[in-house]
Amino acid sequence: MTLELPIVERNGGASRRDLLKASVIGGGLVLSFSIAPKAGAAGAGAQALNAYVRVAPDGIVTIMGKNPEIGQGIKTSLPMIIAEEMDVAWENVRIEQADCDPKLYGSQFAGGSLATPMNWDDLRKVGAVARAMLVSAAATAWNCPSGECKTDAGHVIHVATGRKAAYGALAGQCAGVAAPDPKTIPLKNAKDYKIVGKAKPQYDTKKIVTGQPLFGIDVRVPGMLYATYEKAPVFGAKVASANLDAARGVKGVKKVFVVDGTTNLSGLLPGVAVVADSWWAARKARNQLNTQWADHPTSKQSSAGFNARAAELAASPPQMNLRKDGDVDAALKGAARTVEAAYSYPFLAHTPLEPQNTTAHFKDGKLEIWAPTQNPQPGRQLVAATLGIKVDDITVHMTRCGGGFGRRLSNDYMVEAAWIAREAGVPVKLLWTREDDMRHDYYRPAGYHYFKGGVDDKGNIVAWQDHFVTFGEGEKLASSAGMGGTEFPSRFVPNCKIDQSIIPLSVPTGPLRAPGSNALAFVNQSFIDELAIAAKADPLAFRMKLLGDAPLVGAGPSAYNAGRMKGVLAAVEKMSGWAGRSKLPKGTGMGVAFHYSHAGYFAEVVQATVTPATGAIKVDKVWIAADVGRQIVNPAGALNQVQGAALEGLSHALYQKITIEGGAAKQSNFGDYPLLRMAAAPPVEVKFVITDYPPTGLGEPALPPVIPALTNAIFAATGKRIRDLPIDTKQLKA
Repeated sequence: MTLELPIVERNGGASRRDLLKASVIGGGLVLSFSIAPKAGAAGAGAQALNAYVRVAPDGIVTIMGKNPEIGQGIKTSLPMIIAEEMDVAWENVRIEQADCDPKLYGSQFAGGSLATPMNWDDLRKVGAVARAMLVSAAATAWNCPSGECKTDAGHVIHVATGRKAAYGALAGQCAGVAAPDPKTIPLKNAKDYKIVGKAKPQYDTKKIVTGQPLFGIDVRVPGMLYATYEKAPVFGAKVASANLDAARGVKGVKKVFVVDGTTNLSGLLPGVAVVADSWWAARKARNQLNTQWADHPTSKQSSAGFNARAAELAASPPQMNLRKDGDVDAALKGAARTVEAAYSYPFLAHTPLEPQNTTAHFKDGKLEIWAPTQNPQPGRQLVAATLGIKVDDITVHMTRCGGGFGRRLSNDYMVEAAWIAREAGVPVKLLWTREDDMRHDYYRPAGYHYFKGGVDDKGNIVAWQDHFVTFGEGEKLASSAGMGGTEFPSRFVPNCKIDQSIIPLSVPTGPLRAPGSNALAFVNQSFIDELAIAAKADPLAFRMKLLGDAPLVGAGPSAYNAGRMKGVLAAVEKMSGWAGRSKLPKGTGMGVAFHYSHAGYFAEVVQATVTPATGAIKVDKVWIAADVGRQIVNPAGALNQVQGAALEGLSHALYQKITIEGGAAKQSNFGDYPLLRMAAAPPVEVKFVITDYPPTGLGEPALPPVIPALTNAIFAATGKRIRDLPIDTKQLKA
């Protein structure tokens, strides 16, 4: 669903003063363009969206990247949209990362695959307004109507005479040009695009591969010291004692102190800070602390306890109902064949390759922060509330993030650095260890699903029941632990019941790439596969039949476009050579799955081979068909995002699990929480199915289907059903 962000109306019309301001600095044009959302479109009290363009006398156009760059390529693709409508040559574009400034830019965040749908229309208008102003300046100088002029690659051209002026030469004249109403300016037709839709490398690629400073971990400021921060393994436990003197005795250490912290698991937790003239000295001193932690009730929680409680709840009446259509019990009794199955998935850590870090400088009551954050404004507000200072007295410089995947939507590391910097009285860089990063995450919640399903003698699903056991307190769910009543295949099955029960949890959780969907696709698409086998049907044809003939099911934000899903399912069937899978060698199988999330429709096929003697799994290839609307802004970035999402999903399925023992995370580093290695990464073939819908994001929706596609492929290869993650290869031995 595209968020429409129309122009603010005042007294029946748009105020051009509010919409666009231009000024000349150093002979160049500085353009500020503002479009405010209508009430309710992006939440109550939503700020205006802004974009900035500078045109220098030499024709170089500098465009601000308004959103955090976490590897998804948005620092490149959003400026591409402006540059396209502005009609400049891409080689003359320079991109700068904007600071956090909600008054200027409105929402600045990386999450939900929302950057393209939220900014597509508005940034096109930014470029179009800039182009119109430059045309107007040229027309005034040539004493001709603007309609007699066109633009091309950073030049205005008088069509009749061929007269030509570069944007750089015109920029200084634009301050006197009346700002046009964006509603009156025609936007380009997609057939005329020269930048959008063309593959462009990420703007920072050269700096990344040559090791130039870009990331938060690279920040250096004059007089900076280094800090490390030790927190309790049990989330939220306070410091009982620590050998501060031993830590202070380490050479290079400047300050060691206890922080009482707060009870906010998303904020400043209790701990011990060490500040030194090098991070190594700080880390060495931390090892001398011998910190003892106070008792905390969370220490009674464990994965083993959660598993046992889930089994108890599954055998009891559910605590609440999320959806009820028809009569499931009667449909199950009348079904030709029924299937029951219990599925589970574990807590997961985000594991960005750059550990959490922030550099902070507190001086004269004001705070300056350099942080790799996905969500800078909430971080700014958290720091202000915790330190008791004004939000406007905090400046946040957004650095490039070395991965995020949802982890950097939380800003605990930012408030820790701010607190330590205020206590130290000098600029401080806080850097977490890998162990800190893995044991103090906001984990993807674990979950349990207890299914019953039935098919009739015609191969139709006639009954679907899911008792979902998840986490929370009372009726309030833990972050990212929920499931809606419209989750597929509800609305596509006549008799459908979805129930829910809740286990108390004090372990912090949060969104991980494709929140919710990264787990729900696994359980739902796997159980659909089980029903297809029970119906003795082709799993892909079974899904196509399940989607039905109605192109659209439901209405509003929860509408499900079955026609679009059938389109990608048909595409991946052809891409993968699904019809010929019976010719695969013994021990090799193909599996299929699809999922709708973050406004994207994705269908995927995985081919996998299992070695009977060891149970070892080799993923041979992945095929992905994607429908994210009518326009792919940057095909190179889009391909990277889809392939990367699929490979991350394979990591989840094959290797990853966070185990809670005594209220703490057991895993601590890549030795016991491995990532997919290059040697195991399969080829991933991607096809974008273009449809006439507004463009949407794709950083997340490619991940969910790959997991059930893999587990369904394993069943096809071995006849053994994977119902728990990560996959236990011992179960696959012959």
